[in-house]
Amino acid sequence: MRYAACFHRVLLPVLLLLGSAGAAQPAATQPAAATQPWPAAKAWAWYAKVGAIRGVNYVPSTAVNMLEWWQAETFDPTTIDRELGYARAVGYTSVRCNLPELVWEHDPAGLKKRLATFLGLAHKHGLTVMLCLFDDVNFAKANPQLGPQPAPVPGVHNSRWVPSPAPADVDNRRRWPVFERYVKDIVGTFARDERVLVWDLYNEPGNGGLFTRSLPLMEAAFGWARQMRPVQPLTTGPFIFYFTKPTRRMYELSDIISFHHYGTAAEAEKLIQKLQVYGRPLVCTETVRRVPGKDYADLLPVYARHRVSWYSWGLVAGKQQTYLPWETTDQTINDPWHWDMLYPDGRPYRPAEVALIKAFRFAPVAQQPAPGKVGAPKR
Repeated sequence: MRYAACFHRVLLPVLLLLGSAGAAQPAATQPAAATQPWPAAKAWAWYAKVGAIRGVNYVPSTAVNMLEWWQAETFDPTTIDRELGYARAVGYTSVRCNLPELVWEHDPAGLKKRLATFLGLAHKHGLTVMLCLFDDVNFAKANPQLGPQPAPVPGVHNSRWVPSPAPADVDNRRRWPVFERYVKDIVGTFARDERVLVWDLYNEPGNGGLFTRSLPLMEAAFGWARQMRPVQPLTTGPFIFYFTKPTRRMYELSDIISFHHYGTAAEAEKLIQKLQVYGRPLVCTETVRRVPGKDYADLLPVYARHRVSWYSWGLVAGKQQTYLPWETTDQTINDPWHWDMLYPDGRPYRPAEVALIKAFRFAPVAQQPAPGKVGAPKR
């Protein structure tokens, strides 16, 4: 998820300058070998096994944010079971989800038990799960706090989404031992659980005005996760600024290349061609907006042609209110919905979109792209 268009217009030059100045230094405690990605051949073998991923970013309709989702008092397996059934009926094969570090810190055994329940429900419906461990997105402009979560702000897109961890803790090294235990505990517990498809270690590092401050924690997270020797690939992808030094560092550490794209089909074509220089499978982990040129009918043919897996945003319209636009200039309030696929009773907002999802297939296999000079694609 991203902030409004003003973020890109106003802060883009600043962040590009920061990125060009140099990447953040790797965490000092991590040995070099701990952050080495899979060989490209292993990544392609994994991709051939899993096939085309038709995914959706999922938050239960009864949760306003990830804290309300995962806390014991508000974890809602009945709703989750029903909605994951809807997801499979739509044609999705995977869901992407966020975990809140703060809930683990307060109740590690309980969070893992609830996560195991969730994985079981996803498996019941034939869905795999991509898990995100950290997240810098902060629509609420607030810190995460345990306990009852505030009600959504009427008429506001994703009004109560908070980051994980709190922004002030991202580069607070005194907090890192807790973060290390969190990553190692979650990844280690599910390192060989094939219901987990991918570990997306950090959603949109640098968002929320953090810029390059998040990169040392991101690098450390790769090292901590690799020490658990998971059978699943590790990844982290940028949401913009794809070819600055910090974002190239994300790709250097990743087993598969992930990215977010809410732009046009033509922009997707150009971006994918540039990312193919890494010679690894591509997965677009957030995509599609119901605005001209950026919808399912525009983007899915591009992903099929280039054999790119994808995750759209939002399953059932609910407390997140992501059917509302993230920026008023889109003029997409209510009709058409900005995101979300289904009404609360499971009816599709647009049946034609369900048909597109069910019909999605990769184009015939071509020779896999050989790695180029990684990190140096021309703009």
